[in-house]
Amino acid sequence: MSFVLKKSLFTATSLVAGSLLAASAKKPNIVLIYADDLGYGDLSCQGATKLQTPNIDKLATDGLRFTDAHSPSAVCTPSRYGLLTGRYPFRRNIVTPVFLKSKLIIKDDRVTIADMAKKAGYSTACVGKWHLGFGNTEPTDWNKTLKPGPLECGFDYFFGVPVVNSHPPFVYMENRSIVDYDPSDPFVYGKQAKTKEIPAKKNTNHIGGADAAHAAYDDYKVGTMLKNKALAWIRKEKNNPFFLYFPTTNIHHPFTPAKQFQGTSQCGRYGDFVHELDWIVGEVVKTLEEEGLADNTMIVFTSDNGGMFNPGGQDAWKDGHKLNGELLGSKFGVWEGGHRVPFIIKWPGVVKAGQVTNSLVSAMDLFSTFTTIWNEPLKEGVAEDSISLLPILTENKDAVTRNELIYCPFKTTHLAMRRGDWVYIPAQDEGGFGGRKLGEQGFSGAPAVSFMGKKNSDISNGKVKSSAPRTQLYNLKKDLKQEQNVVNDHPEVAKELQAELNRRIVRDSDALKTSSKSRTKDSKKKSGAGKKNKNKKKKK
Repeated sequence: MSFVLKKSLFTATSLVAGSLLAASAKKPNIVLIYADDLGYGDLSCQGATKLQTPNIDKLATDGLRFTDAHSPSAVCTPSRYGLLTGRYPFRRNIVTPVFLKSKLIIKDDRVTIADMAKKAGYSTACVGKWHLGFGNTEPTDWNKTLKPGPLECGFDYFFGVPVVNSHPPFVYMENRSIVDYDPSDPFVYGKQAKTKEIPAKKNTNHIGGADAAHAAYDDYKVGTMLKNKALAWIRKEKNNPFFLYFPTTNIHHPFTPAKQFQGTSQCGRYGDFVHELDWIVGEVVKTLEEEGLADNTMIVFTSDNGGMFNPGGQDAWKDGHKLNGELLGSKFGVWEGGHRVPFIIKWPGVVKAGQVTNSLVSAMDLFSTFTTIWNEPLKEGVAEDSISLLPILTENKDAVTRNELIYCPFKTTHLAMRRGDWVYIPAQDEGGFGGRKLGEQGFSGAPAVSFMGKKNSDISNGKVKSSAPRTQLYNLKKDLKQEQNVVNDHPEVAKELQAELNRRIVRDSDALKTSSKSRTKDSKKKSGAGKKNKNKKKKK
């Protein structure tokens, strides 16, 4: 969307926001809960029967539930980048997770949603999984002050897991420091960490030392710890307008629910971990009510990507639980199951309760939604891919705020173009994990489709047919399960979407724009040099 058009839309929606805020003497608090790896079918309000999510279901009952909402990427780190910046992660070629040694992937001059919240007078906090890197150099020096990081991205306070609960370091971090860090016992790369060994908890020998810091981290108490820190911050800031970004570690592997949730679902440790997540959400709502904040707080609940068909997910499937419902695919992949996610907004007195919308939206759209509510216009080059959801929230639940969306999976060869009911994928399979055998952590794609008994016209016996088209086209209104690739039936649609996808990638990629500018400057320099030489010759 062009900047001029976005500016005109901001003006129109700001009038709505202004009237809403005028009716309320206070700016609404915002709690954004960003669950990890929660699939489209992982809520009982979306069809799950082997687990129960009464607290999250209550959010839907009290607010608006979206059925066509998408994470900015099917991959964890890029998804968080897209959420916080309002930009497609492909703009910076961010397609993979970052880990132990990675520097901060958000540039120093990039405006984030937290920056805008502070500008609007909000207290800001990030409590939970960061997973966006630290510092400006690699490898990260965990024995020094960890900056830039969350605080340099607009947050007044940070407490959480620095990377992810499946990868090191297995410690807590507060603001710019590791909790219980002792300089006399530093982190050491390549040393075994003194931490619990749990299935799907990886690379414990990649960094060790810092024994006290590692001892403070108990995998089975992470959910409770993050919940407690989030609630404490809410109570501390209750007299100020606040923005809380709460990216949970639930339900990312390893599945480590607290003891009180173990064995409570009918789909094993996967369902138990969902139950803990639901409890966390319930505790947030309960605290807002106890502190008299509920009526003036918007709660947004969504997930960073679709459910992952890892061993825990595979066991849950065997127990009858469908992680991503009837959708094809899973985390990392371009099919709907990889990025169509739960998305619920509760805003008392503004959003009518008990509504369901089929409007196409992205979590990137929260950036413009919030800034419009705050009456903070966006400058050109900020949150370029974010479109305000206020028309859906305040005027017509079926309003069309966007008609297009680029799907961002793990493999850039599978960047896909969504327009209306159509989605075009310029390659075969789902472009996600490479696991091909049951029991593998990244089991996905054609083999997983056949194992789950799902249908796709390109796939037979766990493989893409040799006769299958090289590209894919689906009409999601007629075929949400993506059972029939109709690219050969509608070549004109495929051609149009391919052209638009190519145009957008070339137009919007930061690297390509920089390269283009460099080529232009070089061309001018060469041209200028030529003119100077000619002038010199004339003078002679």
